[in-house]
Amino acid sequence: MTRFPIYLALAAGVIAAAISPVSAGSRAAPPPYVSSPNLPDGWRYNNVPGARATAPGSQGDTAPIWRNRGLFGSSSRATAPDMSARRGYAAPSTARRTTTAPRRRQAAVHPAPRKQRRMDPAFLPTVVDYDGAETPGTIIIDTPSRYLYLVEAGGKARRYGVGVGRPGFQWAGVHKVTRKAEWPDWRPPAEMRKRQPNLPAHMPGGPRNPLGARALYLGSTLYRIHGSNEPWSIGRAVSSGCIRMRNEDVQDLYARVDVGTRVIVN
Repeated sequence: MTRFPIYLALAAGVIAAAISPVSAGSRAAPPPYVSSPNLPDGWRYNNVPGARATAPGSQGDTAPIWRNRGLFGSSSRATAPDMSARRGYAAPSTARRTTTAPRRRQAAVHPAPRKQRRMDPAFLPTVVDYDGAETPGTIIIDTPSRYLYLVEAGGKARRYGVGVGRPGFQWAGVHKVTRKAEWPDWRPPAEMRKRQPNLPAHMPGGPRNPLGARALYLGSTLYRIHGSNEPWSIGRAVSSGCIRMRNEDVQDLYARVDVGTRVIVN
């Protein structure tokens, strides 16, 4: 029974020591800082040394980082952060990223188409007046204007746009059509192959053949009136002396003339 007062006295001493004020020269150590993994990234940035978060309406230099990032609304009550950002599925945080990134991906998948070369519509076929002395059925080639005329009855002529010889390969004269061929083979002459060694010795007729769909051979020369797989070259001086036409136009002319037709090249 004599031990109970002793226990009571010890307990009273412990309680008194716990509730006694801290002396003026001492301070309790703060608890260790632990950052919760559920805090949004913007909040963590405010804990970086040198970063300054200023309350709205104060005289600070900048607005709070978390408010600039839009992680909280205008209410004083914080909303739950979107944790999809931590899994890498959040949308880009700026308008610039959302507009430029899709364009870059689209440009890589769908490259811009090349500019298509087109023929000048001024060289499409038409019927014009003719008051010259040549008889119907005669072919007249006006090299400077890049036109071929097929004289018709009644003071008319059918006009086609053509491509002519480039400078140094233009010529003039009067010949006759000595042969006609559909989808002709092409055998570049030795002079041409010497200038362009990459040319084949022979190319069978077909859509890729430079002579195109039809050819009218002129006399004993190496020149022809023929089609072309480069319709944008009509109206230009680009050939080695031959007269080239669109495939559609040379087929139309081919059906209108015969072997022996007179051809005048000016």
